[in-house]
Amino acid sequence: MQTLRDLPALRGALATLRADGKPVALVPTMGALHDGHMALVDEAKRQAAHVVVSIFVNPKQFGPNEDLAAYPRREAGDSKMLADAGVAILWAPSVDVMYPSGYSSNVSVSGVSEGLDGAARPGHFDGVATVVSKLFNQVRPDVAVFGEKDYQQLAVIRRMVLDLDMDVQIIGMPTQRAEDGLALSSRNAYLTEQERRDALALPRALGEAVRQIKKGMPVRDALHAAQALLLGHGFGSVDYVQLCDAVTLEPMEVLDRPARLLGAARIGSTRLIDNIAVDPV
Repeated sequence: MQTLRDLPALRGALATLRADGKPVALVPTMGALHDGHMALVDEAKRQAAHVVVSIFVNPKQFGPNEDLAAYPRREAGDSKMLADAGVAILWAPSVDVMYPSGYSSNVSVSGVSEGLDGAARPGHFDGVATVVSKLFNQVRPDVAVFGEKDYQQLAVIRRMVLDLDMDVQIIGMPTQRAEDGLALSSRNAYLTEQERRDALALPRALGEAVRQIKKGMPVRDALHAAQALLLGHGFGSVDYVQLCDAVTLEPMEVLDRPARLLGAARIGSTRLIDNIAVDPV
C-alpha cells in the first residue's frame, strides 16, 4: 500500500493503477478506523479492482464548539489495517494540502441538508459536501462507498452527485453494529463504561418507535415516546427523533412511503446518531 500526502504523487499513482483499465473505488474516512469502516473497504473491493481510502479530519465540518481537537487520530494503526485489507492507496493529505492558502470555495446542498443534523450543526454539511467534492476531483473514483449510519450525509452526497453530474456511483452500506446493537462509531471511544451501556437506549428507542408506528400508533406519539425513553435512560438531551422520507428527508407524519427513522442524542459529552429503515406496512 502506498501512503500519499501530496496531489502530484496521488495523481501519478492513480495513473499507474488505471493503466490496466480496471475500476477504482474510494472510501472517504476521517480515520480512527473500526469494523464499520473495514466493512466499507470490503464492499469497495467487491465493487472495484483498486481501492483508495482517504483519511482526513476535515475542519470544515466541525463547529466552533465541537470536538475537532479531540477527534481520535490513529494513523499508524489505521494504516496497518488498510494494508492488511489490500488497499492500494492511503490518501492522507494535510489541511494545507486540502485547503491551501487563499482557499475560498464552498459547496452547499440545500433541501436535504437543512433539517436534522443540518439544523443541529449549522454549516456541517457544507463542510461535508466541499471535502467530498474535492476528494472526488482528486481521486476520480468510479465508485465511492459510504455508511448508512451517517444517513443524512449519504443523502447529501447523493443529491450533490446528481445535481453536479459527477461521474461516480455512490454505494450505501448498511450500518455496522456491535453484538449488542450499538452502531459502530469512532465517537464510541469517548464513552465511559456506564455511558457505553446506557447508549444502547438509542437503537432500542428507535426500534421500539418503528414497532409502535407499524402497529398503528400515531407517528408523533411514537417519536415523543422514543425521546422520553432516551431521556430516562442516561441521555442528557435529544437533538431529534424524526421519521423522514428516505430520499428527500422531509419529515413524515404518516408512514405511507419508504422512510428512515433518525435520531441524535447526547450522553455525557458525546453526541451519538443512529437510524433505521422503515417501510410502509
